[in-house]
Amino acid sequence: MKKQIIVDDLLIPKFRKLLYDKEHTHIILTSGRAGTKSSAVSIMANAKLVSDPNCSIVVLRKHHNKLRKTVYKEFLRAIKRMGLNKKKHYKVLKSPLEIQYKKNENTVYFTGNDSIDDTKGIIDENKPIKIVILDELTEFFDDGEGEDELSNISATFVRGNDDEFKMIYLFNPPKNPNAPVMQWVRKMEQRPDTIHIHVDYRDVPESWLGKKLIQEAEAMKAVAEKMYQWVWLGLCTGIDDLIYHMMSAKHIRVPPQDIGIIGIGVDYGQKNATTFQAFGVGHDHRLYGLMEYYHSGRDEGAKSPSVYAKDFKEFCRRIQEKYGHYPQYVYIDPSAQGLGEEIARVCPGIIIKNADNRVSVGISRVQKLLSFQWLFLSPEQKMLWEEMKQYQWDPDSVEKGEEKPLKVFDHACDAMRYAAAGLWVYIKDSIPFTEKED
Repeated sequence: MKKQIIVDDLLIPKFRKLLYDKEHTHIILTSGRAGTKSSAVSIMANAKLVSDPNCSIVVLRKHHNKLRKTVYKEFLRAIKRMGLNKKKHYKVLKSPLEIQYKKNENTVYFTGNDSIDDTKGIIDENKPIKIVILDELTEFFDDGEGEDELSNISATFVRGNDDEFKMIYLFNPPKNPNAPVMQWVRKMEQRPDTIHIHVDYRDVPESWLGKKLIQEAEAMKAVAEKMYQWVWLGLCTGIDDLIYHMMSAKHIRVPPQDIGIIGIGVDYGQKNATTFQAFGVGHDHRLYGLMEYYHSGRDEGAKSPSVYAKDFKEFCRRIQEKYGHYPQYVYIDPSAQGLGEEIARVCPGIIIKNADNRVSVGISRVQKLLSFQWLFLSPEQKMLWEEMKQYQWDPDSVEKGEEKPLKVFDHACDAMRYAAAGLWVYIKDSIPFTEKED
């Protein structure tokens, strides 16, 4: 006889009361890493799908391209955890992304909200939508219209629904307590129909998480208390004036000789500085700065792209001489197409890629690498070191909840960010696993 699985046993105590909550329409769940909020919501939604004879559920992320590997995959895990047979009990579709419980034909619809048309045709005329789940809520504020967009989504799905209806919002809080999503949370908390539950990994049984995960959390706490509070505890720790405040002399290290993949970040300017920052992946899968080139057109005289390309070729020759092989990649400022073409002409063996210019993502990755001591600068990268000691957030943008760096002391920092983003694929599986997924 198959063992009966009790849904309550699959949820941490802080979430169990939500199974029986009839009072709140809006449920906000926040956490640090490993707070189990995504798995809990998938289990609760699946329990509703199975037990209610007449309902449908909508799961939203801001962007379609992130659905299959996140919320859709998490719902399939919930089916397994609840001891149900995916093939026997469910009709699982990949195009469109839908999961239907065969017995009552209740359906979960997975969709993005890249545009207003994405949700127009999703309303189920036969089965009332009783739960709408919005995962990674910060994306709706960072890439969308924030509060207005959430209100429109709620109005779209609640319309014509005389039965129960819940909106569930999930996200990990940003560092900045003034971020728009946190302003929205504080406003929602004033409403009697809203409940906000915050958890962290300490609320989860150790047997669920494993000792390795606990060790990773404690390791971060030992070396970077503030980063630990944000990443693991999900606290809005605030924004320091200096962007790379965790940088210190311990991050200056002579690189090892057995460097593997080498990538060069390039930031280009005419009057502003043009800089090449070379980084390589060591045998320990850490990122090591190798050497730098820095020329200020304003202070030292402007150069043409063709001259900079010749300098770049010499830069690569020096790297090959010192480390035994030629750089494989160059990650260049997307606006510097002319310089990229000149580099391709004089360095035909190197692979040129447009740099990933998502500033907040790039800065966040560099901060994490520095916090884990997974990124080091070479003693030769003197201008980069000087810039990093002065690279600051714009205080006005922080106050508005939209962190942007001041556009000073940023050329070498930008080039480093380009290189780190480009080489991320070669190091992400080796850094402490909490940071593999950005």
